[in-house]
Amino acid sequence: MSGIPVGISTCLLGKEVRHDGGHKHSRYCTKVLSKHFDFRSICPELEAGLGVPRPAIHLREYSDGLRLIETKGAADHTDAMQGFIEQVMPTLADLRGYILMAKSPSCGMERIKVHNEDGNVTRRDGRGMFAEALLKAYPLMPVEEEGRLHDDMLRENFIERVFAYDDWMQNVAGENLPKQALIYFHPRHKFTLLAHSEKIYRQLGPMLGDLKSEPLEQIADRYIHQFMEAMTQRVSRGSHVNAMQHLLGFLKEGMSAEEKTVLLEQIEAYRRGEIPLVVPMTLLRLAQRKEPVDYLHSQKYLTPYPDELGLRNNV
Repeated sequence: MSGIPVGISTCLLGKEVRHDGGHKHSRYCTKVLSKHFDFRSICPELEAGLGVPRPAIHLREYSDGLRLIETKGAADHTDAMQGFIEQVMPTLADLRGYILMAKSPSCGMERIKVHNEDGNVTRRDGRGMFAEALLKAYPLMPVEEEGRLHDDMLRENFIERVFAYDDWMQNVAGENLPKQALIYFHPRHKFTLLAHSEKIYRQLGPMLGDLKSEPLEQIADRYIHQFMEAMTQRVSRGSHVNAMQHLLGFLKEGMSAEEKTVLLEQIEAYRRGEIPLVVPMTLLRLAQRKEPVDYLHSQKYLTPYPDELGLRNNV
C-alpha cells in the first residue's frame, strides 16, 4: 500500500542541496512520517537553476514588489524562481500536504526577513516565494514548517489535517461528484469537527440538509473550505472533553455502571491536564469494540491516523 502523497523540501530528507552544500535532515520525517507519507521532494532554488553550492539569497523589496537577490552582490534570481513556480505548481494538485523548510527565502512560511534596496532588514513578516505561491494555489492543502512539527499540538494538528484532506480527495473530490460521497463524509468527521470548532460544526450539518438549493459542486466547495478552516483550529482540552462526552452518549447503553464511572473519571483527569488524550480515547474505543454502535463504526475521531504515530500520547 502506497503512502499519502506529501510534498517536502528536499534538504529535510538529508539531501545536500542547501546553498552551502549542506542539508537539514529531519529524522522525524525520514524515520517516522515516511512510513505513512509518500514524500515528493522539491528544492525550489536548485530546481530554478541556482546550483549547489550557490550564493546565499534573500528577499529584497522594491517599488514593484519582492525580488530574490544574492546577499553579496546584485544578481537577481526572481525570474528564474517565478518560471520554475509556474511550471511546477500545476503538478502538485494531488498532494495532501506539504512540509517546508523554515527561514528560507523560497520555502519559509512566516517570519522571513525582508530587506530594502540597500540590503538592510526592514521587516520580518515575509514569506518565501515558493511558499507564497503554494499557499495561494492550494488554500485547502495542509502546509507546515518542519520546525513547528517539534511542537506536540502543531504536529498532531498537521498530521490529522493531512489524513482528513486525503479522505476528502480520495472519496469526495473530483468530477461527477456523487451526492452520497458528500453525505457520508460528514458523519465520519462529525466528532472531529465538534472538537475543532463547534460553531462550524453547527453550520455544516444544515448545509447538507438541502442539496438542491444550488449546484452540488458549489455546496461541496463551500463545505470543504469551512471544514478545513475548522481543522486548522487547535483543540482545547475542554473541546475534546465535549466531543468525548457526546461519544459516550452513544456508547453508555452497552457499558456497565463501573465502566462509565471509570471513563468519566479519566475524561475529567484529562480535563485537569493530569493524563494525555490517549487514555480516555482508548477507553472509548474499547467500549465501542465491546458493544459496537453502527453509527460510530467509521468515526474518524476515534482513529484519525495510525496509532503507531503516538500523537495522542502528548496532547
